[in-house]
Amino acid sequence: MARTNFDQLLQAGCHFGHLKRKWNPAMAQYIYTERNGIHIIDLHKTVVKIDEAADALKQIAKSGKRVLFVATKKQTKEIIAEKAQSVGMPYVTERWPGGMLTNFPTIRKAVKKMANIDKLMQDGTYANLSKRELLQVTRQRAKLEKNLGSIADLNRLPSALFVVDVLKEQIAVREANRLGIPVFGIVDTNSDPKNIDFVIPANDDAKDSVEIILSACCAAINEGIEERKVEKADEKAADAQAEADADEEEAKPKRQARRTRKATDASAEEAAPAEEAAPAE
Repeated sequence: MARTNFDQLLQAGCHFGHLKRKWNPAMAQYIYTERNGIHIIDLHKTVVKIDEAADALKQIAKSGKRVLFVATKKQTKEIIAEKAQSVGMPYVTERWPGGMLTNFPTIRKAVKKMANIDKLMQDGTYANLSKRELLQVTRQRAKLEKNLGSIADLNRLPSALFVVDVLKEQIAVREANRLGIPVFGIVDTNSDPKNIDFVIPANDDAKDSVEIILSACCAAINEGIEERKVEKADEKAADAQAEADADEEEAKPKRQARRTRKATDASAEEAAPAEEAAPAE
């Protein structure tokens, strides 16, 4: 069953592309027609592409890997943050820090620096600083939190990138392409889809359009996470059962030996009175 349908996407305004004069010819296969100088996206293809992307995201989540969401547009920041947080995934809604993927160790150092500032503030190390110095440290901490706070728990490179507006986030796309990280993208008619592994042709400016697509994809991610939990629980139960069976097999010889000893002792006790009752010669 499809995760979205034509009517839902139509109501959300997913079909509105950019002005005809701003189009990218590489998007021709996803364009249905042109109306009043604006390209109209073929939503039947969008439905199919959303399902393909959602299934792939589900498998990534099921394998325990992370997806990094990227959207720095003002109108999509809140949506991307809300949806990513709902499935426990990292996200970037401020300016993309250059080299975030290709120079990931440096980014991790900045995140650790933020954690160290927190630690030193809590243990009283900064208590003797002047107001000016404390203000500088506080500002530095706030800047790090703004830019990197949403990826603080990203300890290794993400397994996939989900991008809203691949034209605006082209630096992030290029870094992912360079490292071989698959890219999922909401691609409008003014963008080039050739570097996107999972293209979702749709309006990337309208809030409702982005929200309905993200809802479908995040629901798939959540399904993958839940299935992983079930599988882990089953594996744990299977391991416990296997351990119990192994203990059972190990205990069998001991139980058999105890039964043999008891039988021998019982036979000896029965034989003893008989010998005492025998008549003396």
